[in-house]
Amino acid sequence: MGFCREAGRRWRIAGGMALRSALLLILVVVVAALQESCFGASSHSMKYFYTSISDPSQGLPQYVAVGCMDGQVFVHYDSNSRRMEPRVSWMEEVGKEDPQYWDRETQIQRDNEEPFKANLEIARTRYNQSQGLHTWQLMYGCELRGDGSKGGFYDFGYDGRSFLTFDKETLSWVAPDPQALITQRKWDALSTWNQRNKVYLEGDCVEWIKKYLSYGKRTLLRKEPPAVTMSSKMEVENGMEMHVCRLDGFYPREIDASWTRDGEVWLPDTLRGSVGPNADGTFHTTLSIWIDPKERGHYRCHVEHDGLQEPLDVALKVPESNLGLIVGCVVAGLVLACAIVGTLIFLKRRQGDYRAAPSE
Repeated sequence: MGFCREAGRRWRIAGGMALRSALLLILVVVVAALQESCFGASSHSMKYFYTSISDPSQGLPQYVAVGCMDGQVFVHYDSNSRRMEPRVSWMEEVGKEDPQYWDRETQIQRDNEEPFKANLEIARTRYNQSQGLHTWQLMYGCELRGDGSKGGFYDFGYDGRSFLTFDKETLSWVAPDPQALITQRKWDALSTWNQRNKVYLEGDCVEWIKKYLSYGKRTLLRKEPPAVTMSSKMEVENGMEMHVCRLDGFYPREIDASWTRDGEVWLPDTLRGSVGPNADGTFHTTLSIWIDPKERGHYRCHVEHDGLQEPLDVALKVPESNLGLIVGCVVAGLVLACAIVGTLIFLKRRQGDYRAAPSE
């Protein structure tokens, strides 16, 4: 459910998850996948994540399917509702143009429920696990890169680990665990099916990306520039400074940010944060660096993004001195003390004047 980039994909659900954590299963997968997804500039992706659960409880569906376009969940199905439904407003246009679309997509997912359940039982037998919470998953999708090239993948997983991965160049399956070798040999022998998988990833799948982009272009093709803010602090022990360049509110997700020293990209002592989603569909990330205060003037936070008319080079912020803060506090304390003393003297004098007044 959700997606990750093809290079470096990894499953995020740990095997042997406790039953009480089952309700978080779907959310964890979606969030992790969104955080991992990253492609080159102007690329677009469509990915699906299917999950079958061995021991659903407390209303958790036994089977769930979620589709994402460019990091945005746009369709959803589960075994409780048994309907494929839109999750974004622009998908409603698809049903208007093709009245059978939602019925077809619903039937595909209904047909998936039993095979996924059966495959989950087979995997449990292979790993000699008869009880407890276990998952069988499929993550697949494609991307259309800015240079016109295409990418695609199928990746089956069990309990958060990769079980079988499709190599579309060799039309074969890769099995990282011995328990998957039996299935690998069976699927490698299905040459016609494997050829269809490749054709789909490089053909129909990419065509659907183009079609969905036409429906959701106001959302998926919009460009929001990043807001850049700088913060800093000084490490008292070694005298070094940490500077943080925060980028927020940008769309699309792809962004090129780096620290530069005298105009050249500087990697030492640099920490790059992951790109995360905001509630409004935009993204944020951070870039930090440790430097010698004497070298402060040499560094800039360099930012390039499709929402910017030209690259940004933001200078470092001078850390506030702790001494200045201390002096400020002392001055404020003295002012307060003087005010208190002055008030007491004033009240004392007023009191004395009252007693000296003549009686009538």
